[in-house]
Amino acid sequence: MNAELRKTILNGTMEVFNQKGLKFTMDDIAKQLSISKKTIYKVFDDKEKMFLEMVDYLFDQIKVSEEEVMKDKSLTTLEKIRKILGVMPESYRDIDLRKLYELKDKYPTTYQRVEERLETGWENTLMLLEKGIKEGVIRPLPLCLVKMMLEASLEQFFQRDILIVNNLSYGEALDHVVDILVNGIAVK
Repeated sequence: MNAELRKTILNGTMEVFNQKGLKFTMDDIAKQLSISKKTIYKVFDDKEKMFLEMVDYLFDQIKVSEEEVMKDKSLTTLEKIRKILGVMPESYRDIDLRKLYELKDKYPTTYQRVEERLETGWENTLMLLEKGIKEGVIRPLPLCLVKMMLEASLEQFFQRDILIVNNLSYGEALDHVVDILVNGIAVK
């Protein structure tokens, strides 16, 4: 299968999702990409399989961005911690991920995949936090709680319409959560 076509369809799906949320059709994607619906069905059997792969694609892109943060020698450990906690590929910053809360009811298998991906792949983050503790730039605390707090926040973004109700983009909300985790809530 043509990997480039698969990637093109996934990127087009993200664009259409941004416009219509989960209510888009394969026709919408075909129109967006100026390709036939038949071509899309050659790559993806159905919308659910496309969503599953879209979740993996998005999280894989997040991992690529995370690796870039880890390799950036110009950043201090604390700057890396802040960036890695809120890592989001630049190309996805403008996508309205608030609409993903609809996944839980409409596509439970895809939602389960989101949960799995949120709960795994924490090695770099935990390593950076441990380094921050050793360097004295963050307080010694149970890292399992930091992980749990960020995971729980992200899961709430995907379970409820809290972002839409409060007129917050996913990126803004993630930035606030990271700020609270890194700086606390006290005025300094």
